[in-house]
Amino acid sequence: MPIEKNKVYEGVIKGFSSEGFGIARIEGMAVFVPFALEGEVHRIKVLKVLKNMAYGKSECVLKTSEARREPSCPIFKKCGGCDFLHMSYDEELRLKGQRVRDALKRIGGIDIDVGPAEPSQRQGYRNKAVFPVGIYDGKAVPGFYRPRSHDIVPMPENGCLMQDIRLNRLAKAVCRWMNEHGVQPYDEETGKGLVRRIFARCGAKESHLCLVLSSPSLPFKEELTAAALESCPDLAGISVNVNGEKTNRILGEKTFCVYGREYLKDDLLGLDFHISPESFYQVNHAQAQRLYSCALDMAELKENERALDLYCGTGTITLLLAKRCAHALGNEIIPQAVENARENARRNGIENVSFILGDAGKAAFRLSNAGISPDLIVTDPPRKGMDEKAVLACCRMGPRRIVYISCDPASLARDARLFEEKGYKMTKAKAFDMFPATANVETVCLLSKLNTKQHIEVELNLDEMDLTAAESKATYEEIKGYVLEKYGLKVSSLYISQVKRKCGMDVGQNYNLSKKEDAKVPQCPPEKEAAIMEALKHFQMI
Repeated sequence: MPIEKNKVYEGVIKGFSSEGFGIARIEGMAVFVPFALEGEVHRIKVLKVLKNMAYGKSECVLKTSEARREPSCPIFKKCGGCDFLHMSYDEELRLKGQRVRDALKRIGGIDIDVGPAEPSQRQGYRNKAVFPVGIYDGKAVPGFYRPRSHDIVPMPENGCLMQDIRLNRLAKAVCRWMNEHGVQPYDEETGKGLVRRIFARCGAKESHLCLVLSSPSLPFKEELTAAALESCPDLAGISVNVNGEKTNRILGEKTFCVYGREYLKDDLLGLDFHISPESFYQVNHAQAQRLYSCALDMAELKENERALDLYCGTGTITLLLAKRCAHALGNEIIPQAVENARENARRNGIENVSFILGDAGKAAFRLSNAGISPDLIVTDPPRKGMDEKAVLACCRMGPRRIVYISCDPASLARDARLFEEKGYKMTKAKAFDMFPATANVETVCLLSKLNTKQHIEVELNLDEMDLTAAESKATYEEIKGYVLEKYGLKVSSLYISQVKRKCGMDVGQNYNLSKKEDAKVPQCPPEKEAAIMEALKHFQMI
């Protein structure tokens, strides 16, 4: 008999969904129940029935799990931030490891020991907070959006337990300033008001505040600065971001500094980073260091080896790889992130690193077609996982090891299965709890190439390979003229083509290849290669 909406059933919770809901099977159908724990028996009211599943809520718990705990936050279930404050941390770590293990087995056909997720500091771990601002009891308050809505739930008096205490203090200081000086929060319905969000970050030694405003005019700037410094003496700066659009985007296009610095300084595994409001940076700093250390250990890089970081962001992992190998190459699709990565390399004095701009799948094929064969590929894709073409291109490059960092077990399992079909077996996997009290889980795994003796290695020099998406074209004659004028060297079209190929740039098919079988093709001398490289940089082709 099919289950019915608004009817109450008794059900045993058999497992968890990826969103952290408990799952009961009633009349053969999976019913998702929020805040229910595995092994518990609930009276469940069915709220929504779909073709293959249903959603319900617990009316009462008939049998309680030993892992159940009293939530430590007064707005748990109202705020959309946390999923698991009703369970013990040991249980949270167990189910996150189990989620990774189950996904790998069911989706990827991979049976591997994962174990419980690596634990983190459970409270106060977040170094970044974005607070929407609303009106409550006639006053401006920082808060959080209620699940699946834009209704603001005010932050508790003692702040959010997941945030660093400095972030809570800054948010309260801003709202006190707003209430004292009549500065109004932005109203999404009317489009009136000034303050849209309070965006705060902190590092080991300093913090930073960014106000997202609907217009660039900031009243009572000195009073804001005084209030922020009083609440957080380690404040490095205050920025204003202007977002006047009716949009769900947090940040607008323009940011300017009104006090101190426009960025935050922080250290990650011995590297110095400058973090602006637009920059990506790991929210859980301590756990990120453990995750990256695990990835580096799995990589087992040697000093003479070369590495490719396929989704490099601002270059964090790429730079850490470069400290352990001969050369590291990072790829990223966001132009600002590539610029940040290059600046991070310069700031840390790391020279054996290059960054290219482009889609990961296209970049991987471009590098593969250029004959590049790194010893290691690190891939840290977004939640949707890797493009199939990117997986195939990685396999074509034939690295001995691939380290895959994933924020979604399902997409990891799908991609790992494709890698295995192409000769890469998952030999290690470890889950990390990067976001305690939420359903999210990160995984680091090692994919090792099978039958390594059957592939051909191609050794190419990547030291000068710093590609960009904007391949502005200079003619061969222009390149020859530049090299002759600056270096007094004559170079042929053949040599230019060889250097362009080495940089992964397109040249005509069969261009400058001899028509004779087994003909010896002269190779560009090092001094002429260096001069051609300089010409390509001059013409902004690399």
